[in-house]
Amino acid sequence: MIPSYSHWLDRRQFLGSMGTGLGSIALAWLLSEEGRGGSRGGERARNVNNRPHFPAKAKRVVQVFCPGAVSQLDTFDYKPELIRRHGQPMPGTGRLVTFQGGNGNLMQSPWGWRRRGQCGKWVSDLLPRLGDCVDDIAFIHSLTARSNTHGPAMLQMNTGFILEGFPSMGAWTTYALGSENRNLPAFVAIPDPRGLPPSGAANWANGFLPAAFQGVAFNTDRPIANLNPPRGQSLDSERDLAEFLGRLNRAHATRNPGHSELTARISAYELAARMQLSAPEVSDLRQETAATLRFYGADSDNPLKAGYARNCILARRLLERGVRFIQLYCGAHASAVDGLLNWDAHKTLRADYDRHAPILDQPTAALLQDLKRRGLLEDTLLLWTTEFGRMPTHQQGSEGRDHNPFGFTAWLAGAGVKGGTSYGATDEFGYRAAENVSTIYDFHATVLHMLGLDHERLTFYHNGIQRRLTDVHGHVIREVLG
Repeated sequence: MIPSYSHWLDRRQFLGSMGTGLGSIALAWLLSEEGRGGSRGGERARNVNNRPHFPAKAKRVVQVFCPGAVSQLDTFDYKPELIRRHGQPMPGTGRLVTFQGGNGNLMQSPWGWRRRGQCGKWVSDLLPRLGDCVDDIAFIHSLTARSNTHGPAMLQMNTGFILEGFPSMGAWTTYALGSENRNLPAFVAIPDPRGLPPSGAANWANGFLPAAFQGVAFNTDRPIANLNPPRGQSLDSERDLAEFLGRLNRAHATRNPGHSELTARISAYELAARMQLSAPEVSDLRQETAATLRFYGADSDNPLKAGYARNCILARRLLERGVRFIQLYCGAHASAVDGLLNWDAHKTLRADYDRHAPILDQPTAALLQDLKRRGLLEDTLLLWTTEFGRMPTHQQGSEGRDHNPFGFTAWLAGAGVKGGTSYGATDEFGYRAAENVSTIYDFHATVLHMLGLDHERLTFYHNGIQRRLTDVHGHVIREVLG
């Protein structure tokens, strides 16, 4: 039996009034009808018809983010002088006071180091699986951040600014390039099984860009809220409902010409309806083989590692279906215990990293290798980021390291990246960037360049200013490009 008109209108009213769940998902219609969209609510980006400014090496991006500030000195930045001078005061610094107070003497890494790959890159024994991938990776060892506080520093790495209210790199990317899939959002954030990162959804926000370009957050443990139809409602009745609402919406739009926001909202609801069919399928890992689950570590006895591994598989499945930009988190917000939920190892570095590293190592390496063997790495850019680094000294009264925004590491792999290379360097102790000092603006400019976008031309007019991801800074780090 055909439902009554009042039921249909109530359903539409319900969708229209939701501020979270399906309503926010619907607003992520960022596909802009496969690249057709303009700005809808502001000046559009200074590229034409959602095309790159120049030929691009990368079509899509997956950004692995480790909240809590991973120590460069215990992972990828080998410092033999730090090993030699272990236990001595750091020369030239006097009484060194950092984020949580005074610092003690120099502290070598508790883990050994060895050369990896054909390139001979030194990598800590903490991350052996990622160490096996160094020939595909370009390391940037001289990054600097503008804040030594987790929330603002995470925002800068994701949005270019230390304050909330600015668009994330994923929002800028999808605003400029649109999507390759009509049935999924172009920008997805995959939170860690342990929870949201510091600053939460501000890390994947649209800022002053139209609301369509915010990221949609879900993972394999927490599927998209309010996506499934109500109990007793069949897919056929959902399609009938969508068709009827489409007729009503088109008639209403005809009676109200020139209302671009109305047209955009209609498109948003249509995307939400299509997602009811496509999103459950992409999240259903039962289609993956036992060998694939084992390769990623999704069969691990460690539930946190297994959960993150499932999220890595989800990221690959989203990339296969044309999602443009993915944030993939390994670590969550801070807790009452330093280093419990993320990489913020102030007190017990070894115990904390021995807990976190196995969660990161195998699944992330498997993602890189799986993308490569499927041919996706040729035009997919894989990023590994954290908000800042750690000190080469130990905190007074502890066996951990304090915050250090003066020198840290990020890396890139995939499309257009010169694998097996290292750019920039910190000083002999890993304290400050000393060679080819780089900024997060430079990192963002490089990522946009690989997507075929000129960071100085990708702008949006807001409050009297032509805003951009890189503010008024940034240079492409061409030395990491193939």
